[in-house]
This record gives sequence, structure tokens and C-alpha cells, in this order.
Amino acid sequence: MRRWLRGLGLFGAVTALALGGASAPAWAGQTPAPGSNPAQDYQDPVSAAPPVSRPDTRHCTVTVMQHDFANTISDPPYQNTVTPPSACAGPWTKVVLDWSGSVKGRQYDRLAGVRLGGAEIFRTSTAEPDDPGISWHVDKDITEFTPLLKSPQQLQVELGNVVNSTYTGIYRMKLTFTYYMADARHPAARTADEILPVAQHKAGAPPWFDLGKGQSATTSLTFPRNLTRARLEVYARGGGCDEQWFTAVPDDLAATAPDYLCGGGPYREVQVSVDGHPAGLAQPYPVVYSGGIVPTLWRPISAIDQFRTLPYDIDLTPFAGELTDGRPHILTITPYGDNDDWTLGGSLFLDTDHKRAQTSGRVTQDTLGLTPAISTTETKQSDGSTDVAVTAQRSWSISGYVDTSHGRVITTVGQQLAYTNSDAVSKTGQRQVMRQTDAGTTTIRTQGPGQAETTARHAWSYPIDVDSDVISDVDYNNYDLQATVAQGRVLLDTLQDGRSGAWRTTGTTDDHLNATGELARKDGAVLSADSTSSEQYTGTTDSGACYERTLRAAHGWITSDTGGSGGRCVRP
Repeated sequence: MRRWLRGLGLFGAVTALALGGASAPAWAGQTPAPGSNPAQDYQDPVSAAPPVSRPDTRHCTVTVMQHDFANTISDPPYQNTVTPPSACAGPWTKVVLDWSGSVKGRQYDRLAGVRLGGAEIFRTSTAEPDDPGISWHVDKDITEFTPLLKSPQQLQVELGNVVNSTYTGIYRMKLTFTYYMADARHPAARTADEILPVAQHKAGAPPWFDLGKGQSATTSLTFPRNLTRARLEVYARGGGCDEQWFTAVPDDLAATAPDYLCGGGPYREVQVSVDGHPAGLAQPYPVVYSGGIVPTLWRPISAIDQFRTLPYDIDLTPFAGELTDGRPHILTITPYGDNDDWTLGGSLFLDTDHKRAQTSGRVTQDTLGLTPAISTTETKQSDGSTDVAVTAQRSWSISGYVDTSHGRVITTVGQQLAYTNSDAVSKTGQRQVMRQTDAGTTTIRTQGPGQAETTARHAWSYPIDVDSDVISDVDYNNYDLQATVAQGRVLLDTLQDGRSGAWRTTGTTDDHLNATGELARKDGAVLSADSTSSEQYTGTTDSGACYERTLRAAHGWITSDTGGSGGRCVRP
């Protein structure tokens, strides 16, 4: 929450994935030790989100990495070569990644990422351990990366860790891919034709872009000459003072309490440009890492997006017709408003025309600007506190066409969003009561010859409230923290055929979490620690099934777990 608290949760992060996946609860057989508290002994992490569904087909599981990440902060990424299993050579109906880990002792949360053939297929952060040790598991559907999975590819896994006399935790990690064969009831998955990695290429360095304040990620790419569609999948996470960027305040206020407040204001957006032209943007989710704000908040129910970071989809198809000349083109990704480090990376998913050697086209409209209108007001109160209010709105559209073998296809991408952040800052920056709302809709309209116009609409809402109090702060071994956090993620995906057709729902997520925690240390020893939390998830799984689950926890242990598969589907 504050600058030094961001040290407690260094970095973090993670896409249609979830903790667990087994039929039995992840904590089966675990019981609290007498007198335990969530700083010293807590149940293995758990989430109410659904696991990835697994088709009932012949399948093969391959262990692509089993590695201990000790003092790896300066090491190059772990590398291996992944080859499709000969017993399950394809075609596949689904491919699932499983990431499992364990750690014990004392350790920070760490940012981790997995790349295949240079493309980022998974991002996550680690759990912070207790003394006896914890284990956790995350799964992700990686079927969309089939174009890379079909042939041998280099695997890179980045997890920079520090081990010394104080921070003793070694992350013991295992990564597997499970290939599910297609059959009569489970057809081969339809995916993009090609994938281009969006990464930096420096020998021995992580392939993601590690940006400082005011920097952008830039890469030069050459596209297929028969390109018809382009979709960018991007991961973006802040670090340092931008780890919890949503609690940042204006620079003049941050300067009055530099030990507790971070500057730059709270508004962030991930901007994308093609050859210098605005091409799209995404609102970053307000993720809180497992050591963030107060570490006991997330023991054992993990914060939303903590272990399951969803990437952001940005449709670049309006630009596709201008990228087919065989020349390099510049893609730029910028964490707008950043006041500290950000880590970016991703992949481009490309469709091509199988009946034409070269397509062509151009952008016909682009109303997106790269400087959002942000309103900020500061109101000083008689008791010495300051109320900060920040608002922003966006409304833009980009249109373009591609001339293909079956005629001209016109794509229009539009977005509308509204953002508010209110923050009551008191006790010389030690107390913050922040409330943020961030909601909007992205639409993609496609018109082609001989077919009805289709429109895909993605709506999101990312609410978060934080009430935090740094009662005392001497150093990493001497502090007293208290906080309450309410966090949500609401998603709705719908499709419409024709301008007057009915909208049909293709996916929903309504995920809300509430947590209260406290943690005090003196000379490194825990003086007091406690937490209570609950999470309720209602929505659809990756296969479209209804799913509803509610978790409740106290003192680091689950007290109630209800629901699961077969729940109700409610439109958010």
C-alpha cells in the first residue's frame, strides 16, 4: 500500500485460469496448529474461481519444468525445449498448463512468467509462505497457443528470487502441459494461424519489458502479407510505487509524506500504438499481491487476479490492411500515468487468407487520443486531512478494412469507459480510505460481403475499496498494519448478429471478495496477526457451464465452502 509495503509484496501477477482443479478441497486434511495465526501458520491458498474444465478424451501429461528457484534474482530464465508428445501428437481439443509450487520459511511474493517460442503464455505471482510451508496450484487453458505447441519450442520460465539469512524461502516449482486429443465428440480447437511474440530480446535477461517511469515497450514486427485479423494479448503489471497504483496520490500531496504515500495520481491505462498511431487501450485490473497492503488479508483466500492475472485483449484488425507490405512495423505499448516500474509482454494472434497471397487495406477512422482528460481536485480539511477526487472518461472508435479473397471486410472497434477514485488521506499519510470504480464497454463490429454484420461486446467493472492504517512503521521487522479491502471483477461477453438481432450471452464473471487483516512485528517476531475474508463467485466456466461458489475464512483457515459446478448463471 505504501512504498515500503510494496517491498513486502515486491511484484505480482497472471488468463482463464484458477486455483485448484481437484475434486477434493485444496486444504483437505489441514488443521490449524494450537495458537496459530495467519502470519505463522495458514491453510494453503484457495480461490472461489472455477478450475479449467478437462475433456474426457485420451490425453498425455508432460512435465516441462521441475526446478527450485533459490537465489535466482540475477540468473537468466530457466530454459528447456518443449516437444509435442508422440503418443498425443494432435490434433488437440484442448491443452492445459498446470503450475504447482511449494515454499516455507520467510519470503516475498515474486513475479513469474512462462514463455513458449518467445510468446508469453502465462503470468503469475507466488504466494508468501508461513513457517511450516504452503503449497498452491494454478491451471490455465493454453489451447490458443496451438500454432506454437505443434512443433518443438524453447520454454523460458522467469522467477527472480532472493535467498539470504532473513528471506529463506526457496520456491520449488513444477510445470506440466496436458494435451487432450480431439475425437468425434470433442473436435479439434480452432485457433489463430500464426502467433508473433511481443518481447524484448536481450541475452540472459527476462523476455518481458521491464520499464521505468515514463518508458514504453517498443518492438519491430513483420506481419504475414495475407493478414486478415490481428489480436494483441498483453500482460501489464506495476511494481514499486506502482504495485498498488490505485492508492497513489497527486505529487504535491505525496511529497508531504514520502515514507507513506506514492505520487503520480491513481489513473493508469495501457496504451497501444501501431507505427505511432493510437491503436487501442485497456484498463489495468487493480491487482493486490499476496504480500500487498497487509499480507494476512490474503491468507488463505487469495485476492482476485493475485494468482490468476488475466491478460488484456486489444483488437488491432482495423490496422491489418496496412501491415501486409512485408516491411517491419513498430508496435508500442505504454503504461500511461506510470510513476514507477511496469512489466509488459504478450503475443499477437494472427489470421491469414488461405486463398490469397497478399491482402491490403487501410484505416479509415481513428478518434483515439493518447492523452486522456483527467480531472483531479484536492480539498484540505480542518483536521489536517486531504480529500482527493480523480475522474476520467473515454469514448473512441477505430475503423479499417481489409480486401480479402472473399471481398472487403470492415472492422470497427469502439470503447467507452468511466473512472472515479476518491481518497481520504489523514494521519500524515498513514491512513488512506480509497474507493475506486472503473467500468466500460468495448465493441467490435464486423461487416463482410454476403454475411450479416456481427458485433461482439465486452463489458467490465473493476471496483476496489481500501481502508488502510499504518499504525507504526520503523522498518521491515518492526511495524503495525491494519486494513480492510473490498475487491471485485465483473465481466460480461455478448454477441449480436445483425443490427437488430438479439444479444446472446457467451460468458459471465461476477467475483467479489472482502477481507480484513492485521499484522504487527517487533524485531522480526510476530506480535499479533489475524484476518477474516470471504469470496463469492457466480458465472460461467471456460466451457460455458454455470458455476457458483462461496468461501469464508477466519484466522487463516476456511470456515465455509459452498457451491461449485452446476450453480446458477446470473447476468452481472
